[in-house]
Amino acid sequence: MAAAFHRGRPWPSAFSAHESAPRAEKSAVKTQSGAPYAAITHNALQRRLLRNASFPPRAAQQDSLRLRPAPLVPEIDLFLAEDPVLLWARLEADVRGSLTAPFWATAWTGGQALARYVLDNPQLVAGRRVLDVASGSGLVALAAAKAGAAEVIANDIDGFAIAAIEANANANGHQIVCDARDLTDGDGGDAEVVLIGDCLYSAELAARVLPFVARAQARGATVLLGDPGRGFTPSHLLETLATYHLPAMGIAEDGQHEQASVLRPVPSPVISVPVG
Repeated sequence: MAAAFHRGRPWPSAFSAHESAPRAEKSAVKTQSGAPYAAITHNALQRRLLRNASFPPRAAQQDSLRLRPAPLVPEIDLFLAEDPVLLWARLEADVRGSLTAPFWATAWTGGQALARYVLDNPQLVAGRRVLDVASGSGLVALAAAKAGAAEVIANDIDGFAIAAIEANANANGHQIVCDARDLTDGDGGDAEVVLIGDCLYSAELAARVLPFVARAQARGATVLLGDPGRGFTPSHLLETLATYHLPAMGIAEDGQHEQASVLRPVPSPVISVPVG
């Protein structure tokens, strides 16, 4: 996810309601391995957007997607927008209306840092149930799968993100379970590890995410966040585990950030109760 972007309006909340999707249809698009690009059917618009999943690849267009590695996580390939703003305009022209910005078509820097940390510390997720909240492209979820997680759930309420996650999962040879519900009112369910990238980019969103983080931590889950320092990471609640210096992103918003950090909730103090 990310903060404000082009076109004179902010990118909407990662947890705002997404638009209704056109009628679902089967897709014959194949990945480089020859397998269907997604485990479930998608509407014709989603199919058309993700046709870059086919092999051999089609010629690049400025309003389309291209499979390429995430700069900080070259082990993982993602279908990313050549130009996110032009892609957004194309989407809206196709449906003749307003759409949620395509967060899923960009590898945001906080997510890249979190994915890098997971791959560098696979013991954090290996053999465990992992939930990736506001997954976007699925980068962090894919890092968890690659690091040996027993099960990975990628959560995003945007239907196009779900399609992108499945395309990216198939392109990388991993199986990801997708969940399109808004989970921020809960505590992460039975996930043993909760990963959250780029979800502290506004005071309003932080006010929703931080209580979710606290609830997940309180029930015993390992919670990790990725953020490039947008100003909504309270130091009394979160502590830094690692900081990564980022390659040039070539993206307007994240081009403002030269580094991103991985954070965790500050452990709750242990209160001793006198005996007797």
